[in-house]
Amino acid sequence: MAIKFQYNKTSLQQLEKQLKVRKRTLPIIKNKESALRMEVKKSKEEAAGYEEKLEKQIQAYEAMFALWNEFDPSLLKVKDVHLGIKKIAGVRVPLIDNIDFEIRSFSLFTSPKWYADGIHILKQLAHTAIEREFTLAKLSLLEHARRKTTQKVNLFEKVQIPGYEDALRKIKRFMEDEENLSKSSQKILKSIQAKRKEAEV
Repeated sequence: MAIKFQYNKTSLQQLEKQLKVRKRTLPIIKNKESALRMEVKKSKEEAAGYEEKLEKQIQAYEAMFALWNEFDPSLLKVKDVHLGIKKIAGVRVPLIDNIDFEIRSFSLFTSPKWYADGIHILKQLAHTAIEREFTLAKLSLLEHARRKTTQKVNLFEKVQIPGYEDALRKIKRFMEDEENLSKSSQKILKSIQAKRKEAEV
C-alpha cells in the first residue's frame, strides 16, 4: 500500500500524526490478538470436551438400544433455548443461560417403568449436544475475530508503520535538500554581490 503524501510541512505533520496513532494502537491490537488466541484455544478444548462427553453418553446408552425402540421420541422436545451475550476481547458471543424442555404427558401405568429415566437421559443428551453446538458457534466467531485482528496487526506492523516511516524520511530529506539548496544559492548570491561591490570600488 503506497502512502500518498506531498513534500511539505502540512503533509509531514499529518503523516507524523497517523504514524503516532498506529504506533499507539499496535500494542492494544496485539493484546487483543493474544487474548483472542487464548480464548480460541480454550473454546477448542471446551468443544472437544463436549464432543467427548456426548460420545460417552451415547455409548453408555447403546447397551439399552433394544429398549429405545419402544421409546416414543415425541415425548420430549426442546421448547426454548435462553441465550445470553458475553463480550470476550471485544467480540460478542452467545452463551446458553437455560434450556426449556417440553415433556408430553404419558401414562405411568401403561408405559414402561424406564420412560422417566429415558426422558432424563434424553434431556442430558440434548443439553450436551446444544452446549456443543453453541461452543462451536462461539469458536467460529472467535476464530473469525482473531483472523481479522491478526490481519490488522500485520497491516500495521509490516505495511503501514514502515510505509509512514519511509514517507516521513523522504519528506524530511527533500526538505533538508531544499533548505541546503536555498542556503547554497544564498551564499552564491552573496558572493556574487560581494564581487560586484568590490568591482565597483
